Amino acid sequence: MAITGLMRVWIYFCLIVILLEGISAQIRYSIQEELKVGTAVGNIAKDLGLDLGRLAERNLRVLSGTKQDLFKVNPSDGVLSVNRRVDREELCAKMALCVANLKAVVENPLEMHQVVVEILDVNDNSPKFPEENYTLEVLESATVGSRFQIEGAHDLDVGVNSIQSYKLNNNQYFRVETEEFGEDGKVPFLILQRHLDREQTVQHLLKVTAQDGGKPIKSGNINITIIVSDINDNPPVCDKPKYSVTVKENAPEGTFLLAVNAVDPDEGMNSEIEYSLRSKMRGIHSEPFDLNSKTGKLTVKAGLDYEEKQVYEIKVLAADKGAFSLSTHCNVVVRVEDVNDNPPEIEITSLSSRIPEDAPPGTVVALMGVTDQDSGMNGQVVCSVPSHLPFDLKPSPDGHSYSLVTKEYLDKESTQMYDITITAEDLGSPALSSTKLIHVDVIDVNDNRPGFSESPYTFYVPENNKAGSSVFSVIAADADSGQNAVVSYSLIRNQELSITSFLNINEANGTISALKSFDFETLKTFQFQVVASDSGSPSLSSNVTVNVFILDQNDNAPVILYPVSSNGSAEGVEEIPRNVNAGHLVTKVRAYDADIGYNGWLLFSLQQVSDHSLFGLDRYTGQIRTLRSFTETDEAEHKLVILVKDNGNVSLSATATVMVKLVEPKEAFAASDLQSSAKDDEDSHVTFYLIITLGSVSVLFIISIIVLIAMQCSKSPDYTSKYLPETNYDGTLCHSIQYRSGDKRYMLVGPRMSIGSTIVPGSHANTLVLPDRRRNNEEPKMPSADWRYSASLRAGGVMQSSVHMEESSVMQGAQGVLVQNWPTASSAADAEGGEVSPPMGAGVDSNSWHFRYGPGGPGAPPQHLKPGEVPPEAFIIPGSPAIISIRQNQGGEDDKSDFITFGKKEEAKKKKKKKKEKKDKKDKGKDDGDE
Repeated sequence: MAITGLMRVWIYFCLIVILLEGISAQIRYSIQEELKVGTAVGNIAKDLGLDLGRLAERNLRVLSGTKQDLFKVNPSDGVLSVNRRVDREELCAKMALCVANLKAVVENPLEMHQVVVEILDVNDNSPKFPEENYTLEVLESATVGSRFQIEGAHDLDVGVNSIQSYKLNNNQYFRVETEEFGEDGKVPFLILQRHLDREQTVQHLLKVTAQDGGKPIKSGNINITIIVSDINDNPPVCDKPKYSVTVKENAPEGTFLLAVNAVDPDEGMNSEIEYSLRSKMRGIHSEPFDLNSKTGKLTVKAGLDYEEKQVYEIKVLAADKGAFSLSTHCNVVVRVEDVNDNPPEIEITSLSSRIPEDAPPGTVVALMGVTDQDSGMNGQVVCSVPSHLPFDLKPSPDGHSYSLVTKEYLDKESTQMYDITITAEDLGSPALSSTKLIHVDVIDVNDNRPGFSESPYTFYVPENNKAGSSVFSVIAADADSGQNAVVSYSLIRNQELSITSFLNINEANGTISALKSFDFETLKTFQFQVVASDSGSPSLSSNVTVNVFILDQNDNAPVILYPVSSNGSAEGVEEIPRNVNAGHLVTKVRAYDADIGYNGWLLFSLQQVSDHSLFGLDRYTGQIRTLRSFTETDEAEHKLVILVKDNGNVSLSATATVMVKLVEPKEAFAASDLQSSAKDDEDSHVTFYLIITLGSVSVLFIISIIVLIAMQCSKSPDYTSKYLPETNYDGTLCHSIQYRSGDKRYMLVGPRMSIGSTIVPGSHANTLVLPDRRRNNEEPKMPSADWRYSASLRAGGVMQSSVHMEESSVMQGAQGVLVQNWPTASSAADAEGGEVSPPMGAGVDSNSWHFRYGPGGPGAPPQHLKPGEVPPEAFIIPGSPAIISIRQNQGGEDDKSDFITFGKKEEAKKKKKKKKEKKDKKDKGKDDGDE
């Protein structure tokens, strides 16, 4: 029946393989394992009915996956043989059916056939136990019939070749039985047949044999030693009924507490005691202690905490190591002693993190509670805050809570926020502390007015600025924040100050625009006020004064004053005798410029002349003189075109035409009388205007001097101050601005210079610097005899100046003091100046500047000056004995009276001037005072 069932399974398997693989035929072979290599399995060609003659042509071969090398086919005769050792246990292990599936493939036509080789088991393996010796311990109190399982043997063969039975050698105490356990097969058990007696036999030696069902039978053995154990009938006993110990809670891990000791009267393992911890409430090993299981020593395992538990009642279990262990309990009490190991804890219960800066002292910022888990002095806490902060702590009566309050007014502008560190410290030894950080923001209130970056502001604006464009700006800052710091600007509109109506200010950024162009000749300086208001509620404001000085630009061309014809053109006719000598003064071209400084400094040049050898023009004075005597061949009439230009960056100019006629000496005197009367009629209105202009300028100058003297008398001496001119000064007179410096340098602000025309610091326009050339322990160097300086102060509405100059030097004052360009003195071609000599009573090392306006001299009354002031009578150049005197033309007789001269004495200059006047009258026969 078994064979029939196996065949049926095999037939079903072959049918399924044929259907799935689609193979035309199938051959099945059966062989035993362990056949010799080369043993024939069968003839595939004959079994498949293949033509042996075409077998080699059709390339017969066998394919079998991973097992293809177990078998091979001879392509010539089709015999399938063993290719290598076939081990069923290696290929199929414990499987009941072991087959090798091969595919026989031929070509022309291509065919593939299934070849199944079944490998049959042979009894080539003996039963084998895992180990040769096995020890089994059995209590002497074991009951009859007790079963003791032992590990069975293993056989790699299957079927009848596997293990079939176990046998035991003759023994009156034990027998062997087997039971089936599925895949494990038969498992052996030792059955106790009679009671054991340890005192009679301590151990029993057994031999178990496993046999298979093969032919011949193969077997395997195992030696079993049965050890009879003593009965554990005595429990351990503790040497003390109760153990007690005290330990501090900060005891480190491993601290020894005590040793539990118990004894057992049994022998061997029954007398060996093992200790373990037991707890009534929390089970095994729940306490923070460690117990040595062999010695019974109790130590600290984890950190103790007095605040969590003060007393531990521990049960120590002492048990022997018998097969049936007996045990007893030893009672241990551990008391924990408190130490200061808990820092105080701060809990914020209420917090106001935003406090206005005007909050009154005592305002509550935060409420907090303080706790310490320690006891006694270790649990008493004191809180504090840094003393430099404007906050204080107020404790409650019970000392367990505090309130944080302000102790003074806050100021957001100085401190916008506070990080307050609350420190809580207990009274333990050593003391423990903890901190809590509280962040408090200070809310801004509008308690600061806007502040300007400067007060007052001073701005310098060039004239002819573009109308509507910004000219300057003011800046104000508010120490507050948010809307309280948003600043808006406005002008104070004063009905008395009409200039503010032409100004406009940007409310957001303080930029000030001029709605019209400024004219230096009309307005030189003005003042107004700007108000800066914040956006707080209520709004706060502040104002500042703004001083504006208009800077002169070269926007006025020179105006010819003489010659002027009846129709208003700059043309004139001059008649001179033919017999005049070289150097004769023909006439003088007069002109003025409404600008100041270099913009108003005029130079004269000959633009057109009929004969360059006859006439010469002084570049600075405008005087036309003969260069040689006239001859008979010279023409009787000459045309001279004079170009007058200023010294601005972009020079402006005007021209004048002078017709010079040569007449006989007698005719010249007659013509002079007629011409003089005609000129008086024609130029009477011009003279009238000149007189009015000169008088007005003189009055303004006198008023300015009086105001300056009054200002100096009304304030204390200030050696770093400067004299400011009157705002009504029209820029036509020469005046001085005095500066002081500790570096032995002094400043002279040059002709017709007002504060409105002061150049922006950093430029060298209109500036004279005369360094102190004194040397220690050296004699002063005498200037050369030809060092002269002349300037013409011309009338006619304004006073003009011309200076002989070759280069411009710079005189600097103290730091931050305005400077003014001034031409340096140069050698003159003519002998106009006197000798250079030091002034009366002035030493070489004198550091004084003397400058004089208008008439005056040694006979003038002395002026009373404050210490450090410069008297206007004289002008001494440091390191030089020269004296500068400036005189204004009073009589209008000779133009050289307007010159600035360097000389020994004024008397020498007057004598020289009178001598020259006599010579001119003798040559011309008339008075040249108009020149």
